[in-house]
Amino acid sequence: MSLPAFFAEAPRIQLRDPLAEFLGASDGGLLEYSYADAVRLAGHSCPTVASAYLMARAGLRALYGNTTAVRGAVSVTMNGPEAEGTTGVIAQVFTLITGAAADNGFHGIGGRFVRQGLLGYDGDDPQSIASFRRNDSGDTVHLSLDLSSVPPASQMRHLMGRAMSADATAEERREFGAVWQERVRRLLLEHADDANVIRVERRG
Repeated sequence: MSLPAFFAEAPRIQLRDPLAEFLGASDGGLLEYSYADAVRLAGHSCPTVASAYLMARAGLRALYGNTTAVRGAVSVTMNGPEAEGTTGVIAQVFTLITGAAADNGFHGIGGRFVRQGLLGYDGDDPQSIASFRRNDSGDTVHLSLDLSSVPPASQMRHLMGRAMSADATAEERREFGAVWQERVRRLLLEHADDANVIRVERRG
């Protein structure tokens, strides 16, 4: 499988998963996630998937600072219905990275390592997309996004229309894909740590 080269340049997320350690899946439970993992989960690469990946990274960094974040130890609340807009897509990426799952999640072993019920919807904070809460300390951060400084290319609408037409050429479809991914590249490589784009807030 050949993926765009910039995927490998995107920031990676290192975590410790106690369940992975307990079951011998990795030494010390250490796991590393890449943007390509989020793409494989979603089946595509777009600004929403990239933004979700970067918001998860920023939220965990805010909660854990310079220490390694713990997968399965954070609760996620989405501030919208599951089927509304891109809420479900973003939540899937959050589950991949944080381990927080809805009612279909892992039930745990002897009361430990429970992932079920750590992801919820219809939160009451319209100012943010989601909140992450550390289950051990209650420390909470609110995540939001502003892509106004990473707009789509001016020719995007035209290229998409051509690419979707029945008589589109292979070259037109390739051109659309390249322009589409260029916005994703800019977001991942130029704005991963841009607090004006990937916004993390503590309140109260």
